Amino acid sequence: MEHWKRNLYILWIGLFLNHMAYTLSVPFFPLFLQNNLGIHSGVEAWAGVSISISFLISGLCAPFWGSLADKYGSKLMLFRSGVGLALAHLANFFVQDPLTFILVRVFQGLMAGFSPASVALVGTNTPEKHVGYALGVISTSTAAGGILGPLAGGVLSHWIGLRGCFIASFAITLISAFIILAVKEVHKRSTGRRPSVWQDLKQAGSTPGLLRIYGLILLVSTSVLILEPLLTIYVVQIGGSADNATLSSGIVFSAVGVATVLMGPRWGKIGGRIGYEKTLLVGLIGGGIGNILQLAVHQLAGFGILRFVYGLFFAAVYPALNALIIQYADKDFRGRAVSLSQSSNQFGIVAGPLLGGFLGGWIGIPYVFLLTGIVLLLAAWRVWAAYVSRSRKPEAAEGSALAGTSSAGSQEQI
Repeated sequence: MEHWKRNLYILWIGLFLNHMAYTLSVPFFPLFLQNNLGIHSGVEAWAGVSISISFLISGLCAPFWGSLADKYGSKLMLFRSGVGLALAHLANFFVQDPLTFILVRVFQGLMAGFSPASVALVGTNTPEKHVGYALGVISTSTAAGGILGPLAGGVLSHWIGLRGCFIASFAITLISAFIILAVKEVHKRSTGRRPSVWQDLKQAGSTPGLLRIYGLILLVSTSVLILEPLLTIYVVQIGGSADNATLSSGIVFSAVGVATVLMGPRWGKIGGRIGYEKTLLVGLIGGGIGNILQLAVHQLAGFGILRFVYGLFFAAVYPALNALIIQYADKDFRGRAVSLSQSSNQFGIVAGPLLGGFLGGWIGIPYVFLLTGIVLLLAAWRVWAAYVSRSRKPEAAEGSALAGTSSAGSQEQI
């Protein structure tokens, strides 16, 4: 078997387990804060802060970990992150008050980086012609983990409690870290001075299209995570049982993951054939319309089905964005380019739960769906406008060249 395929399969399993362990407990933070830590008012805001703080720290640290990955290899960063995240899950088991819980989430942010290191390793160890397919496949690992995690968490919470889910997350994450040791990375160690974050930003700014992609990642991750602290509460509001809230919301969370597993690799292949910007456009339009339609659904089964359909289209977005980063960035800059994209992603994940927590309590959860859908449609319009503008430039250049040739020919005849 070719080494890039072998690495892809191993990374898929590791990232799947890592994300499954994460989603065993994170979707149920509102219930954990309410039932185990004694928060009975402002639960949406507390849940938003507890989710956001980890990603804020992770976003700040991502360029540093990316520089180390370029110097020492992504495999080492994967193992470092896996072990650190496992310890963070274990620490959550012993938390007894909200402030300690926030501190543990800060530590979890420091240890994050498993997903971007996986993407960077795939991007730098896969032949160019297979990059789109490989990134589409690796995107399904987090989606598959996002399917089983909430479902397993919903079932386990009834059996061993929410605290027991943290122990399960610890064990699964630790396994994912040791699985990564089987990866064979082809890495050319950098012997020069490690570039600063500012130098990385300058290089990204000088790379055509890259900053635009980072902006889209920020917007998309915000739109996804704005619902993170709200879905469990919303499931109860539209008719889900409060006693079975973890299981019902777990099923709803999993619907998008199932759709992503089904369509992620297909969108990767389609993007490689017709262009990643076109699949990105389809994903953003489908995601925007899907969010707006969720505003009108007030029945649990219909809401779950609509989330699934939304996921079928939105599955195109992240593989396209990751592929465009790999496509735009120079080969020796890809690890740091992916890490900068992770910073954009993390800042969006910071803003999303905070906005969702406060907006959900202010204007109501249904209107958060409406706002998110409008923003995604505006992003789709921006992608389309940029694509049309870029398509016209070669035509204009060709027209100028033809005009110049005609003029030169006329002068020769005179």
